[in-house]
Amino acid sequence: MSDARRQFRFGIYPGALLGDEQGILHPVCSDDPRRVAEALDDLQGTEPEFLVRVYRSFASTVAAPGQTPEGWEAYLGRPGRKVDLVLQFREPTGSRDGWERYVRGQVRALGAWLGSVQICEEPNADLPVLDGSIPGVREALVAGVVAAKEEVRALGLSVEVGFNAVPSFGPAAPFWDALGELADARFLDALDYVGLDFFPDVFTPVPAERLADAVAWVLHGFRRTDLPRAGIPAAVPIRICENGWPTGPGRSEESQARVLETVIRAVAGQAAALNLDGYTLFALRDADSRGDSLFHGFGLLRDDHTRKAAFETYRRLIAELGPATRGGSGS
Repeated sequence: MSDARRQFRFGIYPGALLGDEQGILHPVCSDDPRRVAEALDDLQGTEPEFLVRVYRSFASTVAAPGQTPEGWEAYLGRPGRKVDLVLQFREPTGSRDGWERYVRGQVRALGAWLGSVQICEEPNADLPVLDGSIPGVREALVAGVVAAKEEVRALGLSVEVGFNAVPSFGPAAPFWDALGELADARFLDALDYVGLDFFPDVFTPVPAERLADAVAWVLHGFRRTDLPRAGIPAAVPIRICENGWPTGPGRSEESQARVLETVIRAVAGQAAALNLDGYTLFALRDADSRGDSLFHGFGLLRDDHTRKAAFETYRRLIAELGPATRGGSGS
């Protein structure tokens, strides 16, 4: 396969269940696997690769919340459809007993279904539903990346291993320096990418005329400031693991389509300069299309599986910017 075809891959979280500041937000309607699969097929179009994001959690002393979305296996019928697996470290005591064994077991269990494995979920975000609230998360991150890559190599899989983070502003943010103290040669050798989760113009308004510049500013800060503090070289790609813009009161479906187009084009425009290799949208479907929370309406589909304007926007951008367009058939 040519390098150009792997330059910029797309994906999506295909569920509706998500976490907000208080906990888990359950959708008002269950997923319809047939309609979800149809939507994924339309988004992928003729692209040779498309990732579906799946979250699983580890906790040795309490009942782990399982996985989301349920029934994701039904979405892998297309060639090139792979799992972007997120392994969350949710052990409240911070104990890593069984953690590396769990990571290796997940790689073995999913095997050829895997496209990538992300270790931990936003380990620099100290919120109850995110791994940054768990003690020892940085140590779990490093150990998990090494264990996952060792298992990938032992099985002869073509699977990328990495972790993600949210933007951190100001020199006082301790995560990256602390990670750098743990990032030994084994970790850096195992690291295939670093993900960035960011949601411009969602929690802090950004004027439309400044949105593309704001996206570029965050991306440059992540590459030029954050990653070097952890000793992560420019040769390690960045990918956008979660990005979206919700509809709801005062937030129209037409605005969602415009914002997503601006953000995705801004990200793709920085791909060469900053070594960006992909974008995953959050999310496919609303949790509650009539809800009044920012978290209710992130979907490209309403909660009844009907399509918003942004669905066609994302489908069109994938067809235009994806690896099939950039690199031809490859070899």
